[in-house]
Amino acid sequence: MLLYLDDAFAEHETGAHPECPQRILGLNQLLRNSGWLERAVLPHWTSATPEQLMAVHDAAYITDLQHWCEQAVGRIESDTVISHGSWKAALLAAGAAVDATERVMRGQQQTAFCAIRPPGHHAKPSGAMGFCLFNNVAIAAHAALSAGAHRIMIVDWDVHHGNGTQDVFYADGRVGFFSIHRSPFYPGTGSKNETGAGAGLGYISNAPVPAETNLREFVQTFEKGLTALADKTKPELILLSAGFDAHQADPVGSLCLQDEDFAELTRIVKQVAEVHCEGRIVSLLEGGYHLDHMPRSALEHVKALAE
Repeated sequence: MLLYLDDAFAEHETGAHPECPQRILGLNQLLRNSGWLERAVLPHWTSATPEQLMAVHDAAYITDLQHWCEQAVGRIESDTVISHGSWKAALLAAGAAVDATERVMRGQQQTAFCAIRPPGHHAKPSGAMGFCLFNNVAIAAHAALSAGAHRIMIVDWDVHHGNGTQDVFYADGRVGFFSIHRSPFYPGTGSKNETGAGAGLGYISNAPVPAETNLREFVQTFEKGLTALADKTKPELILLSAGFDAHQADPVGSLCLQDEDFAELTRIVKQVAEVHCEGRIVSLLEGGYHLDHMPRSALEHVKALAE
């Protein structure tokens, strides 16, 4: 498998904030200590280009974000903080998503995991939201389309609904989107009746679950919804927004999952990928804010992804 990690993502300084540099530093250290630098392919990659960003984001927002980062203005949205190093980290994160997608589409490896920050699935074309600056998974999807894919599926198991990703592809028709998330909860979107529009009608599928959902119900709901949309869209690539804040101990979100349960979710995604797209999966880190359990959960995910 391909593994993208770089301590430069810690240069996105956020102060006293749950989406902090310690998240990525702890994960990177665990991956190193667990021997994954020797077991995985570690590509060299470059930052995302303006053209790759503009496949999803408005040019005016990109320009404004660069200026705000240069000025280190701090809070740019109710939940989102930036610093001088945020621009470099955001470009590097989006670049990793693109590079991993292109390599998997070329057949260099079947799977990839991008240990990146800032996360992306709340970011909208015109602005930041919910800790997210650029929508990395949406940028990756456009990279796959540019590489010749006709049908893509994005799977989002972050505890929060990926509203930004859904917005980008709501009427697209080429990119299916399946999200399982806690509801009612931030950001207040992701109801079952949000199913797409125009060419995208039926290609958006949401599985909101209440906070008291147990593990068996969660896994069954995930597998049923994922399989149904995959059978409909028949993707050539699966992109995964892999948040780990559905962990029972997470201080921001939390549902019913433990570290090892993310391995089971990964195996379900892999089974679907084997059926539809020769096992091609690119996974991107989203949320997960417990500084011990997020790295452990991500490691379980990586191990299962590489099986």
